[in-house]
Amino acid sequence: MLLSGCSGRHNWLSSAGEEAQTIEPLFWTVVAGAALIWTLVVGAAVFAHRAEAKPHREQQARRFIIWGGAVLPTVVVGALLIWGLFILRDLVADEGDLTVRVDGERWWWRVIYETPEGEVFTANEIRMPLGKTTLFRLTADDVIHSFWVPAMGGKMDMIPGRETKLTLTPTKLGSWGGLCAEYCGGAHALMRFDAVVMEPEAFDAWLQNESSPARITEGDPGWEVFLDEGCGACHTLRGTEAVGQVGPDLTHLASRERLGAGIYDMTPENMARWITDLDAMKPDIDMPAYPYLSGDRLDALVSFLMSLK
Repeated sequence: MLLSGCSGRHNWLSSAGEEAQTIEPLFWTVVAGAALIWTLVVGAAVFAHRAEAKPHREQQARRFIIWGGAVLPTVVVGALLIWGLFILRDLVADEGDLTVRVDGERWWWRVIYETPEGEVFTANEIRMPLGKTTLFRLTADDVIHSFWVPAMGGKMDMIPGRETKLTLTPTKLGSWGGLCAEYCGGAHALMRFDAVVMEPEAFDAWLQNESSPARITEGDPGWEVFLDEGCGACHTLRGTEAVGQVGPDLTHLASRERLGAGIYDMTPENMARWITDLDAMKPDIDMPAYPYLSGDRLDALVSFLMSLK
């Protein structure tokens, strides 16, 4: 039953990245050391409880306290600290094969790919090429967040007014779970994202498509509903008059695997509920619900949003 928890897309024991493989030996060393220390302490307590009481010399007691209670912990903790700092140095390199800026906001992720042709905006999903090192430049818009893909590497705090860095080098294909690891308010537990690892050629094709403007059919009734309801005041559809910067970029919304910052599957049913019953799906977020939308207008808007690929 315990081992059944050692699987899944958020499993930090999966080692789907070089950085996770670097951290794993430190973890197992700390676990083994903690188990050994616990055994010795409990064993000493049991021995002291059962042993016949005898007077001890003060000099022996002092040596035990100094070496066992001060010197040994200092040496062990110091060694672990130095080891951890060397690992941290490898996780915060200043360059990579690809650079991605991620801005943590309550409660979603603004994602910007830096390419020679310019910046490519998306949200709530990060895609990476297999075997390539991605440098993440991390910031926060409001409060402290923390960027973490457990299967790939360590976490890094995102602090308003500062930029922190983290590198990830995926070694396995697949869709891995990412999340915010620093409590940031009411919907903190619902602030997740997908980390999708692709073959380099497939990633290049995806990034090329992601950089293109939104594909909108002239006279699409869903596009008219989108404009009528003022969605463009908060969201961007590149190549159109919708240029809002408050919420996520929706240019290729339906190409993402999940809706609501990594929470729900991207399906028409979930999209319709997201529009009309948002408070129940993700409380406390800034986007208002539109419970009055129904019938043909709701169907048209959902169809339009699901066509943005």
